[in-house]
Amino acid sequence: MHNRTPTMPASPYSPPSGLSRASAGMAGVWQAFRRAAVSQCHPTMLFAVLLPFLIALVGAILLLWFCWTPLTGWLRDEASNWSVVNNVDEWLVTVGLFSLKVYLVPVIAAAILLPVSGILGLAIAAVFVMPLVLRHVSQREYGVVARQGRYATAVSVWNALWVSLAFALGWLLTLPLWLVPPMAVLLSVFWWAFAFSRMMRIDAIVEHASPEERKILLRRNNPGFWTIGLVCSLINLLPPAWVVLPVFSALVFAHYGLDALQRLRQEKVIEMAPH
Repeated sequence: MHNRTPTMPASPYSPPSGLSRASAGMAGVWQAFRRAAVSQCHPTMLFAVLLPFLIALVGAILLLWFCWTPLTGWLRDEASNWSVVNNVDEWLVTVGLFSLKVYLVPVIAAAILLPVSGILGLAIAAVFVMPLVLRHVSQREYGVVARQGRYATAVSVWNALWVSLAFALGWLLTLPLWLVPPMAVLLSVFWWAFAFSRMMRIDAIVEHASPEERKILLRRNNPGFWTIGLVCSLINLLPPAWVVLPVFSALVFAHYGLDALQRLRQEKVIEMAPH
């Protein structure tokens, strides 16, 4: 009988080297986009596109119907007090070009109302469509990843609410900076990257990851989640993409999050194995 001094297994969540983790994270991002493109072509996911798109469309119509006139009227009154706008408008009219206020007020109103309908569609996708996405991808590609999440619906709804409010508030507060080129594009990309990454990353893992696993995944894969959000935000600059982007982004985050969770649990099994 051999005497052997037992060795304590390493912590199940002790981090691997930063370099290998970063490399795996960036590779996982592009792998998630490839897998999402394939998943998006499935009839179930094509049908799922309709829900957030129709809700965002109805939301946009209602916002324009009820808010366009009072909002443009308020903006026109406010614009009359902006000396810079008045001076530029007067010069343009004097040289026989056009009135700046005629075009500026509708553009600002659209820049306020359309993102509201967009974030509504994204929130609907996060809360209601993401469970459909998770069922679809988990049954086909992540069957070994057990569901260990708790209070998934409550966490998802709360996350969608605070991200939507933060997005709307940040968008409105930084809207005056749009007058400084090229801040209009940069701020739009930043705020949509914030919305995609902060909203979808939680919903992608909340049903499967335990609270402890969720904290580790969010900390470990934060650059990957932000990269996906940035890419989705850049795609969002193309209006035709608005139809499929809520569901497609959910698929990308689901693939990336579930794959990261699967890797985390594999590390746990390996590190707990006796030496």
